[in-house]
Amino acid sequence: MPLWLDLLRTPMAAPETASLRRLRLIWQGLCLSLAANVALLQPLEGMLGRAPVCLAAALMLATLCVTILYLTRKHRADCAFLDSPREDA
Repeated sequence: MPLWLDLLRTPMAAPETASLRRLRLIWQGLCLSLAANVALLQPLEGMLGRAPVCLAAALMLATLCVTILYLTRKHRADCAFLDSPREDA
């Protein structure tokens, strides 16, 4: 079998568990919320004062924390999956 075909058949990451999927969806939601907050910052600031700026800062901090947590857990799961013995026959 050619090397490129063998590489295509080799899994490059662990299957996503329910907790990793939940964490990924939370991360995506935080990213979308932050993007919406930044896009609507001026109109919201006109209506609500400084609250949207504080919300943007809180969303940035939460997104950073969840990103670090997700990448750490995903890396750990991928390493455990790739290091485990598999039946390739």
